[in-house]
Amino acid sequence: MADDLYAKVNEQKEQLQELRKTVEETNEGVEDIDEELAQQRALLEAIADAQGLDTDAILTEAVIEDAEASADAEGEAADSSTGTDAEAADAATESTD
Repeated sequence: MADDLYAKVNEQKEQLQELRKTVEETNEGVEDIDEELAQQRALLEAIADAQGLDTDAILTEAVIEDAEASADAEGEAADSSTGTDAEAADAATESTD
């Protein structure tokens, strides 16, 4: 029984080491992507400035549009569930008449 337990502990230890390695590799990949994204953003801002565009205004407008789209989507979901309830109530009323 002790040998089985020792084998399982060693197996868990190996799996943990593999998991740590995977996490480190993932973190390195994310850092690389973040660095590349920062470079691309700097390049796009430089191009926008050269074209006379206000990047802050463009980004603000994009955030507003995303927020409005999210609010619209939430409103439509609420309307559709409310509409379904109202339709069911109407149908129940009509069937009793």
